Amino acid sequence: MNVLIIEDEDLAALRLTKLLAEINPQIRIIHTTSSVEASVDYLQTKPALDLIFMDIELADGQSFEIFEQTVVAAPVIFTTSYDEYAIKAFKVNSIDYLLKPIKQPELVASLQKFQQLTQPAPALQHEAIDALVDQLRRQTLPAEYRRRFLVRHLSQWLPVEVSEIAYFHSEERVTLFRTFKGQKFSLDYTMDQVIDMLDPNLFFRASRQFIVNIQAVQQIHPYINNKLKLTLNPAPDEDVLVSRERATEFKNWMGK
Repeated sequence: MNVLIIEDEDLAALRLTKLLAEINPQIRIIHTTSSVEASVDYLQTKPALDLIFMDIELADGQSFEIFEQTVVAAPVIFTTSYDEYAIKAFKVNSIDYLLKPIKQPELVASLQKFQQLTQPAPALQHEAIDALVDQLRRQTLPAEYRRRFLVRHLSQWLPVEVSEIAYFHSEERVTLFRTFKGQKFSLDYTMDQVIDMLDPNLFFRASRQFIVNIQAVQQIHPYINNKLKLTLNPAPDEDVLVSRERATEFKNWMGK
C-alpha cells in the first residue's frame, strides 16, 4: 500500500510513520509534505497512491484548500487536534477522521474501514461515506442554538441571555461564564456541551479553557510559536491564547 502523509509537524509525521510500520510493514510511505502548496505540487505529478493521511491545519492554510487546487484521487484519512472539522472532512474523499494524538487501536480501525470501503463498487463507497456524514451531522448539529441559560444566584434562579455573555471558561473542571457587565455564574455543563449549544458565528472555542463571544474580543496580539493572545472585555483572570493550529481559523472567523 502506497501512502502519502501530509503533516506540518515533524514529530507527528514520525509518530504516524512508526505506527503504520508497526501495524503493517507492507505499508510504504512514498512521500511526506508539510504545506498546501507542496502537497498540490506533488499531487499534480499524479503519483500512484492508495491512501493519504492529511492533517487539516498546515503551515500555509487548511488542507481543504488542496481539493480546490488539484484532483485528489486517493481516499483520505484526516488527522487533527480539533473535531469541529468532521462534517467538512467527510465531504472531500474522507473515509475517516482521527484526533491527535493518534492511538494505535484507532489507527487500526481506520485502516480496516479503508479496506472495507475500497472493496465494494464506487457507488456503494459513496453511499457508505454519505451515511457517515449523516451520522456525524445528527451527532454534532444542534436543532436550535441556545438563547439563554438559567443560573443559580444566591437563593434564586436567574435567566441570562446568551447575547449578554462575554465568554465561558473552565476552572478546575467547573464551567463558568462572565457577562459583559462583569457578573460571573457557574453552569452544570461541560465546555464541550456548551460549545454545541452556541451559534458558531458568535462564539469561538479559543482553547480548551475559553469560549469567546466575538463582541468581547478587543485586540488580537501575535504570541510565541505563532499563537494569538486575545484582549477581552471584561478582562479575564488569565491569558487567553489561540493555538497555532487554530490561529488561521480564528482570524477567518473574526473577519466574517
